[in-house]
Amino acid sequence: MPHATMYSLSVPVFNTTLANLSAILDKAAAHAEARKIDPAVLLSARLYPDMLPFTKQIQIASDSAKGGAARLTGAEPPAFEDSETTFAELKARIARTREYLATLAPEKFAGAEERAIELKMRNGTRHFVGLPYLAHYVLPNFFFHTTTAYAILRHNGVELGKMDFLGNS
Repeated sequence: MPHATMYSLSVPVFNTTLANLSAILDKAAAHAEARKIDPAVLLSARLYPDMLPFTKQIQIASDSAKGGAARLTGAEPPAFEDSETTFAELKARIARTREYLATLAPEKFAGAEERAIELKMRNGTRHFVGLPYLAHYVLPNFFFHTTTAYAILRHNGVELGKMDFLGNS
């Protein structure tokens, strides 16, 4: 059995989940159309008033995947504007994220386990080492936002199940 690598623990995981998220967006759009719900209602939905809306959950999931993978390779992550206002635009963002991930060959992750990573955030700069950065920050953040997006749609009546989240892999 092949051993896990920083590449195998990141890019394929992001790709699979983002593909599933894109399919979930299709179901959400179909749900809104079939029930004559303005898509903006779902796109702005939140689980609780102090939580970020659905659209922002997708944007942050995208940012987590592309940013985490880029930093693990020592690259600067591509910047995407957070301007999506439709399911189609969110699907395009996911597609752009996956296209970027496809440019990151496994070889670019050489030494990523020990790579020093500096992450500038609103409240200061955080310092990480590659493997703990991926395992304890990037993946949990990515799955938090993808799960929250799923939960927002499910809470609003979109017929989704666990296999929609997990996919066929």
